[in-house]
Amino acid sequence: MVLRLVLGAIYTAMGIGQLASLGEMPAILGAYGVVQGAAATVLAVLLIVSELVCGVWFLARPRSTAIAPVWVYTGVSLVWGALAVQAFVRGLTVVNCGCFGNYLTQRLGWFVLVQDALALLYAGLLLRAAHTLLHREPADGVEVGRDVRIP
Repeated sequence: MVLRLVLGAIYTAMGIGQLASLGEMPAILGAYGVVQGAAATVLAVLLIVSELVCGVWFLARPRSTAIAPVWVYTGVSLVWGALAVQAFVRGLTVVNCGCFGNYLTQRLGWFVLVQDALALLYAGLLLRAAHTLLHREPADGVEVGRDVRIP
């Protein structure tokens, strides 16, 4: 539950920072050398919406057994990680990683790569916990399923 609250706060802040920087996000994403123009705008909107969905969900319902916000979090983490790794490997200079839009800017480097790796590690932990919860053996005759909330 604590992990969901922390990640919820971080991803909600990311989404808010990027939303406040919406006009600059296509250029920020363009620095990664993968998307430009309209594609960068679409990617920016998808990232912002996804970050806000999983972030707010984790904050509002940290005990939820729903798998959807975990997959959204995982997808966002994969996109940011892939953007960072490929740009780093290609030697591109990315002055602002864009994680928080124009706020809390960081140059793409090892520190950002470690942050992305941690985000993916946390995604794995969340997916494993969700999988374990959904496939847990019933205890004391209580049936556990997708629609049952477990305290």
